[in-house]
Amino acid sequence: MTTPKSDKQKWASSNKAIKAVQVAFDMDEKLQYVIRKEALDAGLGPSEQIRRILELPVTRRPKRPRLTVSLSADDYQLLSERYGISPEEQLEIKKRVMQELTNHATQVLE
Repeated sequence: MTTPKSDKQKWASSNKAIKAVQVAFDMDEKLQYVIRKEALDAGLGPSEQIRRILELPVTRRPKRPRLTVSLSADDYQLLSERYGISPEEQLEIKKRVMQELTNHATQVLE
């Protein structure tokens, strides 16, 4: 069981994040592209690149940078039909999607 002091220590690092406010910028698409491309070329996320441009402290890069996509039940159904497997086999669908993305990226690089 944790003590109140250890709970305070546990949440102390979260306090700064709780006080932070996300700010969105509506910019011309071409300008956004420049910043996103710079971020990608530097191995950063767009928010880290914005912090870099503004000369604010930049946090360390994520240990496992990854691509994400949200898949609905309908998406799993469509993918299951595409791959000829059951929509309940979500892990297998994920493996097939990973392979398809890998094949796509490899072809683009060639």
